[in-house]
Amino acid sequence: MAQLSGVPILILKEGTERKRGKDAQKNNIAAAKAVAEAVRTTLGPKGMDKMLVDSLGDVTITNDGATILDTIDVEHPAAKMIVEVAKTQDDKVGDGTTTSVIISGELLNLAEELMEQSVHPTIIFRGYRKALLKSKEILKELATKIEINDKDTLMKVAETSMNSKLIAGVKNHFAKIAVKAVNQIKEERGINIMVDLDQIQIIKKEGKSLLDTDIIDGIIVDKEVVHPMMPKSFKDAKIALITSSLEVEKTEFDAEIRVQTPDQINKFLEEEANMLKNRVAKLKEVGANVVFCQKGVDDKAQNFLAKEDIITVRRVKRSDMEKLARATNAKMINNLFEISENDLGKAGKVEEKKIGDDNMIIVSECADPKAVSILIRAGIEHVVDEAERMLHDALSVVKATIELPYILPGGGASEIELAKRLRAYAQSIGGREQLAIEVYANALEIIPKTLVENAGYNPVDLIVELRSKHESEDGNSNGINIDSGKPDDMVKLGVLEPLSVLTQAVQSATEVSSMILKIDDVIAASSLSKGPEE
Repeated sequence: MAQLSGVPILILKEGTERKRGKDAQKNNIAAAKAVAEAVRTTLGPKGMDKMLVDSLGDVTITNDGATILDTIDVEHPAAKMIVEVAKTQDDKVGDGTTTSVIISGELLNLAEELMEQSVHPTIIFRGYRKALLKSKEILKELATKIEINDKDTLMKVAETSMNSKLIAGVKNHFAKIAVKAVNQIKEERGINIMVDLDQIQIIKKEGKSLLDTDIIDGIIVDKEVVHPMMPKSFKDAKIALITSSLEVEKTEFDAEIRVQTPDQINKFLEEEANMLKNRVAKLKEVGANVVFCQKGVDDKAQNFLAKEDIITVRRVKRSDMEKLARATNAKMINNLFEISENDLGKAGKVEEKKIGDDNMIIVSECADPKAVSILIRAGIEHVVDEAERMLHDALSVVKATIELPYILPGGGASEIELAKRLRAYAQSIGGREQLAIEVYANALEIIPKTLVENAGYNPVDLIVELRSKHESEDGNSNGINIDSGKPDDMVKLGVLEPLSVLTQAVQSATEVSSMILKIDDVIAASSLSKGPEE
């Protein structure tokens, strides 16, 4: 509302809520900090789990930051921005969501203290930007290049990502599966190695134990064989992928057929049967013994296929057809009469198998599949779901390491070293921006501090010990040994993380905290008014 010669002028609609200046900034910072605090206790191998209950009463038990923030219904706009940080981190690198959110909260917390000392938000913003650019340089210097075929190191990276999960006891088994799966589907594109995790199919089934989780060199199709007289398995399968239907197609225009004698009806039906028989004969001619059809298969066609001992599966999802093509090296065919032997895919074995309560088709023993399946088994639904989240993190960090083959020591070692070097850099900047860079360095230490707190040790003593270790020339890789509660060499312990995970976490945290700091006016529209009651 503004004043003109004593007459008030209404600018905003009635009911609009507005917060300005320090009130707006404090409100936004408080909301962001609340989100960070919600996930802080889940960080690290000794982190706690959260039980999330949705509006339908479904329960999720996890300590995965992305899952927690995606499940809770956040109302405050600044808090939603922090949730977006977690989503971005998960989309880009698949891990480090909790780290990015905790750093965001601490950057805002310490920025608030600077603002109370009359440091303008713009100066803090500039300091944070300089600190981010320097952090990227330092992290590249700290990172160690690895060979992408170094399976031992990839295993350690995968195990580190699963250390904090509910089912970390089977991390070695899951790490082997993750490394094998990613190595199988990686592709060279020019000088780069690319990994598309969509080519790894994950199937969850209750029953058996986590150690029965297995990788299949092929694809699992959640369908059954269409006819009971068809074989249930084939070795040395030759696979046809058909995107059209195996049915008598209706004409595109209306037609009227005048039948005068019973013989004409029989001829008409015989001709329909012959059309289907010819298609089956064509499949038999090229040597196909397994057919996956994206659309329907006529009852008559099923009988002809069963007589020829051809395993047939109908109404297969397009995504499964594409994965089958990559796994078996088959070509998807629309016109059946154009199919040739070269269009068929190959698999060592195709069988219908009962998994849990459902029958499924397992295409396995493919020669060099560029799409694979992982079958997750566990006793109860909650454990199966958590195993899937754990596997997602492991696959993501292995992918990140292969695409950018640089690793950093985990356990808070990289954050402590980064903070130390940023403090030295701040001395060269001077002015009030130096304060912002020093605060940025302090904020990074929230990660080792939180790891220590969640493990039940005294954070003050351990952080001092860690800083002391990092002052020595060979102490860069010293982090927190959660079991002993003492500083230890993370590289020797095999606690490693991809460079891209920490780089993305620091970047996301800096960007969102800077954005929130620059907001000094929040104008919230009034909620939609309800219509008249009937």
